[in-house]
Amino acid sequence: MTPTHFSIISAFILGLTGLALHRAHLLSALLCLEGMMLSLYIALALWMLQLESITCSTAPMLLLAFSACEASAGLALLVAMTRTHGSDRLQNLNLLQC
Repeated sequence: MTPTHFSIISAFILGLTGLALHRAHLLSALLCLEGMMLSLYIALALWMLQLESITCSTAPMLLLAFSACEASAGLALLVAMTRTHGSDRLQNLNLLQC
């Protein structure tokens, strides 16, 4: 395993463990998701460079566009949650209340 592969895999696993273990605030969960998406983007871009394929070269840019849409939707939810509940703590969020 090359150091590049090791760093990409470790970045993804660190984001996954951060998402699984530190779920106190919505902002920390969103940052972990963004780190996972960026590591996937780098891995996909490096894989396309190794394949030297022109037909699949748009896949990393498509993933980056979806990542930006995910980040904007997450920030919109963060702002809405902070306005309605007063904080971004996930323990205060109860989906059963209207």
